Amino acid sequence: MTAAPDTATASQPGAAPTGRRRSARPRTSQARTSQSRIAFGQLLDALRGMLGALGRRIHPAWRAVTGWLAPVLGVVSTFGWIVLGGAAVSFALLAVFGWAEFAFLGATLCAAFLIAVGFVFGRSTYDVAIELNPRRVVAGDRALGRMVVRNSGSRPVLPTRMELPVGAGVAEFMVPRLAAGEENEELFAVPTARRALILAGPALSVRGDQLGLLRRTTAWTEQVELFVHPKTTRLAATARGLVRDLEGQTTKVITDSDLAFHALRTYEPGDDIRNVHWRTSARTGQLMVRQYQETRRSQLLLVFDAERSHFADDDEFELGVSVLASVGCHVIREETELDAVWQQKTMRVETPTALLDDSCRIQPVDGMHQSLRDYVRRSTVRLAAPSLVVMIVGSQLDPAEIRAAASLYGSDTETIGVRVDVHGEPRLSRLGGMMLATVSTLGELPALLKRAAR
Repeated sequence: MTAAPDTATASQPGAAPTGRRRSARPRTSQARTSQSRIAFGQLLDALRGMLGALGRRIHPAWRAVTGWLAPVLGVVSTFGWIVLGGAAVSFALLAVFGWAEFAFLGATLCAAFLIAVGFVFGRSTYDVAIELNPRRVVAGDRALGRMVVRNSGSRPVLPTRMELPVGAGVAEFMVPRLAAGEENEELFAVPTARRALILAGPALSVRGDQLGLLRRTTAWTEQVELFVHPKTTRLAATARGLVRDLEGQTTKVITDSDLAFHALRTYEPGDDIRNVHWRTSARTGQLMVRQYQETRRSQLLLVFDAERSHFADDDEFELGVSVLASVGCHVIREETELDAVWQQKTMRVETPTALLDDSCRIQPVDGMHQSLRDYVRRSTVRLAAPSLVVMIVGSQLDPAEIRAAASLYGSDTETIGVRVDVHGEPRLSRLGGMMLATVSTLGELPALLKRAAR
């Protein structure tokens, strides 16, 4: 009775054997797919290797060809390439559709291009000089330039068009026919309404057709710099921290050798015998040595925040640069040690002219540092410890950021903030442990700094 179920179960069709046959098919298909992927990957690797080897062989030849063709292709202007493309399209339409009108159009475009080729040939023997007088002006003053073109060859030179880039503009001059040794002089005025570093040159002789299909230029000079300095104002010599001192500024640091006497203490092994106070030692019966307060030479640090978002407009930014230049030039004339920084570099402070030249290079920046404190810390970490810090900032900067930047310095360092606000009222206020002067015009700066000294 018990054997019947076992026999039925064993003879039941398709139990275990059928299950094994069904699972074999997916495994076979998966293996074939994986093998196909491996083969495809190997094929791709082989193709990459072949293309890489082919590229390494072709690259030197391609560089040589492009280097040889670059001067030739560089003569063709954008408009010239459009004309050549139009001619190619016209002939293609003629070949496909047989339209005779496009044959005439393509022939006309090709003829115009061939005629333009004749205008770029020829040699010039020029000696060109550019002079700017003066090389340094204050914003709003007049600056004149002079370009002298002389034929340095032994044969006459045909008329040529000269181009002289001046700042963002280009001045064009038509140089007449010049005999051997003859020269031509051209005068031009340079706009100096705003502070800037204006580059004049290089002077270019231009050969090309009147349509502008081809254009070949030759540079004859280097660039000449014109410094348009910011407007500055004279400061009172009594402004705090801006006066020259003879002995330095006394600090709270105690040292064994300096100028400012502090107190006497008991002699300890290793003390310099020259610091022994003999009268007191004789009276007390034990050796006594002098202690001093450390003195430091006046060191002023000028920090200009050029972050664009911290200024209301360009006029406010220019006012900030003028404040920087005014304070910096005054400190240099007083022969006080000075460091001046802005986001992109440390400025030269050897002479007022060097500082004014570098102030012409100051431009607004966007997001170079996370905060004013981070900028001041990174920019001044390698500079000498200052006795006075003057920070020039814009009206859109949060006062909390100014206070956070001032906290980088200890109690031995005084901090003055100058906040430029062309739409605000001049005032002097205290922000934490620092003085904050708000300036709306450059003429208000001397009086505010004089009040801060009181």
